[in-house]
Amino acid sequence: MTDTDTDTDTRTARRRLRLAALLVALLAALLTPGRAEAASLQEVAGFGTNPGAIRMFRYVPDGLPAGRPVVVALHGCTQNASGYGTGSGWIQLADRWGFSVVLPQQQTTNNASSCFDWFESGDIERGRGEAASVAQMVDRQLADVSGNASRVYVTGLSAGGGMSAAMMAAYPEKFAAGGIVAGLPYGCAQAAGSPYVCMYVGATQTPRQWGDRVRAARPGYGGPWPTLTVFQGTADYTVKPVNMTDLTNQWADVHGADRTADVSDTVAGYPHQVFQDAGGHAVVETYSVTGMGHGQPVDPGSGSEQCGTAGPYLLDVNLCAAYRLGRAWGLG
Repeated sequence: MTDTDTDTDTRTARRRLRLAALLVALLAALLTPGRAEAASLQEVAGFGTNPGAIRMFRYVPDGLPAGRPVVVALHGCTQNASGYGTGSGWIQLADRWGFSVVLPQQQTTNNASSCFDWFESGDIERGRGEAASVAQMVDRQLADVSGNASRVYVTGLSAGGGMSAAMMAAYPEKFAAGGIVAGLPYGCAQAAGSPYVCMYVGATQTPRQWGDRVRAARPGYGGPWPTLTVFQGTADYTVKPVNMTDLTNQWADVHGADRTADVSDTVAGYPHQVFQDAGGHAVVETYSVTGMGHGQPVDPGSGSEQCGTAGPYLLDVNLCAAYRLGRAWGLG
């Protein structure tokens, strides 16, 4: 054998090793669940009459079977559907656990700061405005992906949290549960006389008055009502923590529960409470995130309980709200 033959054999062996490594990497990518590149965010046009003039985006993991849950995730002010879906961790969890995500997006022609109009009566009442548009998105998504209509959930940050409360109140039959992050109780701006008073001070209402606002949004509805989970930073000076108290009073009253927590413990070092109805079912759950300002709790990383990406109003506090909501809703 000559030196030339040896060099040729060596190069051939190296090419085979590189090819084998490439095939292994490709196979791993194809077989690894939850890969980010498997699907992409898509805009959906013509989902209904869209009286609120907002846009519909969605994320559907490749190969998603019929009968899977649907999560509606509403961004906060200055955010958009793509950024919130990725930053909050919902798209990551959709791949991991197998569900689809509807991501409504506000337009600056409706609100210069891209806030959902949680404070406008014409946008939070059943059959009107932005709330009606989101409801139409849910119907379109369930039809397109053959989703499970009994397992639809709504969640959002800040103004998106306020709109989540509106969806739970105006369309309770569509949602099994809701998750409100740094958001507002339903009818808060109307009760306080101003959205800013609601945000910075809170509205003076008894638990029954809060509950009556929800019941009035869907007259004659006999239930079941969506359950609620709330995340609130104790150092939030944009939406004051009193709003979590008001949300707890509102939805505990709707469910006929008292305001005494049945569970008080800590999760990831943060105070956590659960309020149960007369039948012992958890109907309101709260996370008080000590020292956190205004934003969505995230916990970037590859751990089993981690999700999300830190950024503006996406705050790394070693607790991922999307993960905790998904576990509470049985998505994982």
